[in-house]
Amino acid sequence: MDSLGYQVTLYAGSDKMKGLVLVIGLVLILFLLKNLFNYLAMYFITFLRNGVLKDIRNAMYQKITDLPISYYSEKRKGDVIARITSDVLEIQHSFLSILELIVREPLTILFTILVMFSISGKLTLFVFIFIPIAGAIISWIGKSLKKQSDNVQREQGEFLSIVEETLGGLRVIKAFNSESRFYKTFSASTNRFFDFSNKLLNRQNLASPTGEFLGILVIGVLLWFGGKMVLVEETLDAASFIAYMGLAYNILTPAKSISKASYGVKKGNAAAERVLEILETENPIIDKGNAIEKTSFDSGIELKNISFKYEDEYVLKNFDLTVPKGDTVALVGQSGSGKSTIANLVTRFYDVNEGEINIDGTDIKDLTKKSLRNLMGLVTQDSILFNDTVAKNISLGKENASEAEIIEAAKIANAHEFIVDLPESYDTNIGDSGNKLSGGQKQRLSIARAVLKNPPIMILDEATSALDTESERLVQDALEKMMRNRTSIVIAHRLSTIQKANNIVVLQKGEIVEQGTHDELLAKNGTYKKLVEMQSLG
Repeated sequence: MDSLGYQVTLYAGSDKMKGLVLVIGLVLILFLLKNLFNYLAMYFITFLRNGVLKDIRNAMYQKITDLPISYYSEKRKGDVIARITSDVLEIQHSFLSILELIVREPLTILFTILVMFSISGKLTLFVFIFIPIAGAIISWIGKSLKKQSDNVQREQGEFLSIVEETLGGLRVIKAFNSESRFYKTFSASTNRFFDFSNKLLNRQNLASPTGEFLGILVIGVLLWFGGKMVLVEETLDAASFIAYMGLAYNILTPAKSISKASYGVKKGNAAAERVLEILETENPIIDKGNAIEKTSFDSGIELKNISFKYEDEYVLKNFDLTVPKGDTVALVGQSGSGKSTIANLVTRFYDVNEGEINIDGTDIKDLTKKSLRNLMGLVTQDSILFNDTVAKNISLGKENASEAEIIEAAKIANAHEFIVDLPESYDTNIGDSGNKLSGGQKQRLSIARAVLKNPPIMILDEATSALDTESERLVQDALEKMMRNRTSIVIAHRLSTIQKANNIVVLQKGEIVEQGTHDELLAKNGTYKKLVEMQSLG
């Protein structure tokens, strides 16, 4: 301080106004620099924060699409959405808190304490006795924050799941007048969220007054102890003591920021655990290190003595089936007999528990998942379409398909006629899940998508069961055109659609009870004939 006074006198001489202007200028420059560097710090931290947010979200999305279908039969979709949105955002906030905690505030405290030591070592040692006590109290309040935060984030996943289910089943909810029932479920979840959020925020809000009171308590004790040194012991002069008190108060702001940041870290920790739970989930269906990239299909598919269970009970037991290249094999049977499971296993959405599935004599576990699925086209009972244009939906399996190729695929699928009647033809947006189209139109788009991909193996999972007679005729015709010169596994509910199959396999409780052509099975007078008679009566 003496040195600064000397410098001002040296430059200003006896002109007091010149000295005042100099001091004001110095103060203005210091504050300008402080704010400039504050802005620069925040500028670079912004890139870091948003970069971390982007990278975590990208990693999460990649993991979500990579994890097997079985993972989502246990997890609620809304919970996964909550983790990729609010939980990741919480990590971003706590990450910034950690940066401030580690870099900016401790440096401020360190330099202030060094100056305080230079003024009075005795007084500064006295401060150090009180700081750990204040820290322990703040830490004790923060311990329960992680648990409260975990509850808040879990409940957020819960009500997002309810919203997602409501939007997906709105037609059924309205038809059954169940709005009030779903509202009760949703409001019960938001009430729990309200309680958990209140507990969390009240704990968080306790941090600031507690920190401030403890800080003022330290200042109060310092005033007593320092005042005694100035007035009684006279070991410290009054000017130095006032400067010291200013510095001591200067520590309070960064100390409060550290306590707030530590709360942010505790809160973010709960969110990080939920995000890491997904990122660290082991994927049971992965490519082997030396997996083969298979590009051709030459002889056939063979299911050798396979057994499979989703949970405890086997849905397929010691199952054997051969599908020669170029043949159409139909799987029929009552619901729950294991027909769709075979489609899930051949496409390797699930892995068999026992036995093996071979393509051209090679176990599908030895092939890369990408090359295996490139050999296959899938048309399911539920036409899964996306909120995009007709052309984008058809070209899903072949990204750089030309307009001519898309139109040709649509013609084979009997879809071209209705597409050109749409407002913007192939550039018409079909809405969420393709809801602007009828069931038959959606199914023909799904077939066009499979035709354009042009795979050697086709898997049709009850592709016509959800259609009316007129649509079924058009779709059936499209399917027959598509199945020419292809190997097909057809899972059928309507037996009229599979009479031309090379081999019809009748399933019951995961086992084959009959197989042969349509005429052979009718002659056997067994299960297949009963199924045909039941349908013709219906």
